[in-house]
Amino acid sequence: MAVNAMNASDVTKKVFNKEELFILDVRNEDAFADWKIEGHNFDYLNIPYFELLDGVEEIIEKLPSDKDILVVCAKEGSSVMVAEMLSDEGLDVSYLQGGMKAWSEHLEPVKVGDLNDGGELYQFVRIGKGCLSYMVISNGEAAIIDATRMTDIFLDFAEEKGATITNVFDTHLHADHISGGRTIAEKTNATYWLPPKDATEVTFEYEALEGGNVVTIGNTAIEIHALYSPGHTIGSTSFVVDEKYLMSGDILFIDSIGRPDLAGLADDWVGDLRESLYSRYRELSDELVVLPAHFMIIDELNEDGSVGEKLGKLFAENHGLNMEDENEFRRIVTENLPPQPNAYQEIRETNMGKITPEEEKQREMEIGPNRCAVR
Repeated sequence: MAVNAMNASDVTKKVFNKEELFILDVRNEDAFADWKIEGHNFDYLNIPYFELLDGVEEIIEKLPSDKDILVVCAKEGSSVMVAEMLSDEGLDVSYLQGGMKAWSEHLEPVKVGDLNDGGELYQFVRIGKGCLSYMVISNGEAAIIDATRMTDIFLDFAEEKGATITNVFDTHLHADHISGGRTIAEKTNATYWLPPKDATEVTFEYEALEGGNVVTIGNTAIEIHALYSPGHTIGSTSFVVDEKYLMSGDILFIDSIGRPDLAGLADDWVGDLRESLYSRYRELSDELVVLPAHFMIIDELNEDGSVGEKLGKLFAENHGLNMEDENEFRRIVTENLPPQPNAYQEIRETNMGKITPEEEKQREMEIGPNRCAVR
């Protein structure tokens, strides 16, 4: 039997559609425990590749006969070999093209909605890393928010839509992934916006993103308002787009809230985080759709694969928004922090322009799950 290849987009559609999939992950146990492909109806078997060098006969009975089987490894090679061994035993299996490396870098564009003046808003779901980027398109112009380092997809998508990228924003200085914002701005001559309080050490020019800014995209008066909302970083800034969408960056997620410690200042910034969430956000309309810069768990995805929910519903259901006692809030936020992201200091320095690692090094720096939320 021929061995089938399944690419990251194929697997993403299975996640979005809540399809069944059985994953045989042949990476080492610690790599699998740290980070794996997640789906609503996925089952898993983790057997390190080196345990299968003498044959796959012993694991065949552990594999289902009624589900698609996907063999996964770090970069593809080992999964191809195991898939071929299983195929020789008569099983119909696939391997993941590009392995977890490709899974980490895949972005799936999802249309979030139409804007009042005929524009559109798209969310780019980085399914393997939990990062969310955005493109606002109006009357031939585009703005990009929280772009990843895989810049071609944004450039190609804007070109497909016949839109010129005129503005690029980062809601804050990212610590879990390398921003593509500056690169996109340089390639398109767009204006690059960054909160100045996060940019005190950057080595490049930028426009100061501060409360009160209004940036028009296209001729149709789609406005992006900057709403200063410190807490995750000291400069974290939210945007209200078209009076309809709240780009919350890493301050507020669907199922959790942003961690305040990635500059080592959790105790100092937890008060800012509370004020942003419990005061500034309370002044906004409950009807605004919150569109965060990350998702943490697969259950945060909507039916169409997008990530977003009305602010009013989050105030009702998100535990991080419902801790009346300030001391309890401070304790939970500072004591329930997950491990810090891989290489987060190097990532911050890259995003400041202080270092420029080779592409393979950048890839290594980002490997693993995002860890931007309070647990």
